[in-house]
Amino acid sequence: MVRLAASLVGLVGFLAMLVLPAMAGDRAQINVIGYSADGSYFAFEEFGIQDGSGFAYSSVYLVDLVDDSWVIGTPFRVLAEDENMPLAEIRVAAQAKAADNIAMLGIDVPGEFVAMIGDGVPDADAKTLTFGTPGPAVGSVTGAHTLALTQFETRAAAPCVEWFSSPAHGYQLSISNYEGNRVVHRDDSLPRSRGCPVDYRLFGVVLPFADTPLSHAVGIISVYTFGFEGPDRRFIAVPLGF
Repeated sequence: MVRLAASLVGLVGFLAMLVLPAMAGDRAQINVIGYSADGSYFAFEEFGIQDGSGFAYSSVYLVDLVDDSWVIGTPFRVLAEDENMPLAEIRVAAQAKAADNIAMLGIDVPGEFVAMIGDGVPDADAKTLTFGTPGPAVGSVTGAHTLALTQFETRAAAPCVEWFSSPAHGYQLSISNYEGNRVVHRDDSLPRSRGCPVDYRLFGVVLPFADTPLSHAVGIISVYTFGFEGPDRRFIAVPLGF
């Protein structure tokens, strides 16, 4: 299965970590673009300021939820040429690059976070998250489904031990509800695009806005990999397979 990690981490950044002290890394943010009307496709943007260079970046991912894979030709990436180019300009450019493909796939249904563990929530290990389907009444939720995230050492395409004296980590995501417990995904070996992950955290669950069949639920996982100045956060979108 092709898992949706974020951008490649450059060799220069890997080697620099060997000599630089631990510092604040690059904490990407996420913008949910939406779904196709039939729920087959999902799009999101990942954006931020690159550690080390200070360059703004934006990447737009189009996801085939049926095949659990990137749509061919994606992601659409834009990286600033210098640190004076504003993030807003880079984000507009990335959206423009992806616009034709988004239109072709009919991705025009907004998505909404129905559950989230925000970055400012104190004392949250972000390894479990319970969610349901929002109802029409204030505060009403139908169902209770608990995501559980675990991580473990695994093989990676990148030479993590050689570069960092630390093995790469994969993840397992499972879901439990009234039907029992089911493994949604478990890594075997990691693609080069994942880099050398050191940690994973649950970020949230997305459903189509105003029409929320659980069959279209997508889990969003934060993945932290070795970067230039510290762990860099990117995102993985996981179809939950209801």
